[in-house]
Amino acid sequence: MLILMIFILMIICILVSVAFLTLLERKLLGYIQIRKGPNKVGFLGILQPFSDAIKLFSKEMIFPYMANILIYIMSPVFNLILALMLWISMPFYCYLFKFNFSVLFFFVISSFSVYTIMLSGWSSNSIYSLLGSLRSVAQVISYEVSMFLILLSFLVLIMSLNLMDFIFYQKYVWFVMFNFPLSMMWFISSLAETNRTPFDFSEGESELVSGFNVEYSSFGFAFIFMAEYSNIIFMSMMSSLIFMGGDFYSIMFFLKLLFFSFMWIWVRGTLPRYRYDKLMYLSWKVFLPVSLNMLMLNFSLSLLFMVLIM
Repeated sequence: MLILMIFILMIICILVSVAFLTLLERKLLGYIQIRKGPNKVGFLGILQPFSDAIKLFSKEMIFPYMANILIYIMSPVFNLILALMLWISMPFYCYLFKFNFSVLFFFVISSFSVYTIMLSGWSSNSIYSLLGSLRSVAQVISYEVSMFLILLSFLVLIMSLNLMDFIFYQKYVWFVMFNFPLSMMWFISSLAETNRTPFDFSEGESELVSGFNVEYSSFGFAFIFMAEYSNIIFMSMMSSLIFMGGDFYSIMFFLKLLFFSFMWIWVRGTLPRYRYDKLMYLSWKVFLPVSLNMLMLNFSLSLLFMVLIM
């Protein structure tokens, strides 16, 4: 019962943080483009996310005539559920799930989320949404390979699949200090994994009219974007945990999480969209060979360290 109560409380906190991340994004994009951003609803626009939520959930849900209705309705719901389930792998010090294979759990759930995007695009029975979902599937599959190899390089250093061990092994030095190229590759792969600029090909507004979610309105549209922003916060948490210390007792951990969330928005405000063939080239011909080489280097360092101890 206590686990359930803490999990519900955590979900409420995540949804509130998602709401204010959208406000932060709109404010930052406004200042990047030399304008104000939301500033009318509440004090300095602070109630804007809640008015957006009321507007979205009170709008009419439109069902395309030729859509597969059940899959069309359920895909955004499952997308949000999977995005919230990712947070179970977060290593809490309170009475919540702490399991030794939390990294595997993270990869399993994040791999499942691509199916919801694929089904969202396919069930709408629209050419644009189908193209957007196909692009997204190809993109996520491509980057998950290099992403796993990058994370594997860090895992061979700690010789564990428990996220909690990253905290213990970075007590004196952060992994970003001696694995800076891998850390940057992880950040870029995270951008591609969350379908964010400059890799937002599933939502290419200029060529695909908003991509896989073009037929969605009301709660379907809201659920898709709540899932996206929840994934952004989660990947920010993973980034600060894996190679920037991740000390949960310190307020610095949450400041680092906020910094990574800011980086996601900053990249969106400054970089143009990548070309699709260059995206695939970057994944298979740059990230994959480099991450394999770095994996062999880290593995050899880990073996050397074990030999020296023995």
